[in-house]
Amino acid sequence: MQQKQYGIFSLPVIVGALGFFVDIYDLLLFNIVRRSSFRDLGVAEDAMKDIGESIISWQMIGLTIGGILWGIMGDKKGRKSVLFGSILLYSLATIANGFVQTVDQYTWLRFIAGLGLAGELGASITLTSELLPREKRGIAAAIIATSGVLGTITAYFVHYLSGEDWRLCYFIGGGMGLALLFLRVGVLDSRLYDATKHAHVQMGNFFMFFRSRERLLRYLRGIFIGLPVWYVIGVMISFSDEFARRFGIEGFDQPKALMLQYVALAFGDMGAGLLSNYLRSRRKTLMIYYGILAVFMVLFFALKGGGNAFNMYAICMGLGFGSGISVVYITMSAEQFGTNLRATAAISIPNLVRGFLPLILLLFQFLRSEKVLNNYVTAAWVTGIIIVALGFWSVLKTAETFEKELDYLEH
Repeated sequence: MQQKQYGIFSLPVIVGALGFFVDIYDLLLFNIVRRSSFRDLGVAEDAMKDIGESIISWQMIGLTIGGILWGIMGDKKGRKSVLFGSILLYSLATIANGFVQTVDQYTWLRFIAGLGLAGELGASITLTSELLPREKRGIAAAIIATSGVLGTITAYFVHYLSGEDWRLCYFIGGGMGLALLFLRVGVLDSRLYDATKHAHVQMGNFFMFFRSRERLLRYLRGIFIGLPVWYVIGVMISFSDEFARRFGIEGFDQPKALMLQYVALAFGDMGAGLLSNYLRSRRKTLMIYYGILAVFMVLFFALKGGGNAFNMYAICMGLGFGSGISVVYITMSAEQFGTNLRATAAISIPNLVRGFLPLILLLFQFLRSEKVLNNYVTAAWVTGIIIVALGFWSVLKTAETFEKELDYLEH
């Protein structure tokens, strides 16, 4: 199918990059302002960990539900409609976060923000994958993912420079999102999608994933491949202050660790995109990055035997670099499915990965309970082994997609 050949710095890629920048700014902002916002809302110090886990879980549940809904809409109504609708919803919810007065309000608004945040990245990757030639898909996705990661770095400095004014941080995030809507006016859907709308096939039928064993396994493996990323972000980094306390490390700042991790993650995502192009293989790239991640996970838990804040920051950056597989596994998710299910898959898979975080946290909580391991650190690394092994197995069972032509349908 012939269509205009877009470059890696074309409007769809630039708008996708800016959209994911705002998406990640908002998604990870709670982790940065968690303690300062809880103090302002009167949350007791000993309750912050449990309440923080609860709010993160509700936000991820919102992402899970939103991922499915926006994915279906992306195939039924178009990729562009998702880009508009999702950013409008999460921008308004983010602004509303700046006005909360209770933990319950905070929880509900993070849930609503999660619903909105779910549509951004998958829709952008789907659209650019269909618009760009195959040899540029990975690089364009790397640009989008890397720009998005910079959103966390920005959130950290906005929080720091504002004197930890967490309400202002939310207002700025929501304002950036609303401003981005004007840029999206010039973005068009791909001709590949427009042609498929008239092909008399089912579009965006989520239940099609369950009507074929092979298709369901393809879908589940796409989710499992991304789980190590959110294990690192949602457990090791988000609660790195808890680990530092148990390791006996003083002077450790969790928001700084999150920011440094995302600095490294930006380089990791860009490196993964370029490496997959050089190797002409998504699978080999994922294997290499899993290896890097495993090394830094071992070093992280080895800090229990003694370490300092500088060492822990450096290891958090290593974990960030090794977690830089989002660009590869989301592009791979888009390439795994036909045009009539591509947005449903590419949007829902990364959000179900995020949505699995509450289950990862439940596994972590179960393992650290008195009746099982009764040890916070041991439970964390056992959880990590399970998650990384599941991801590794999924990559082994997933077909290579680098050279795959995307002009096909799921019947």
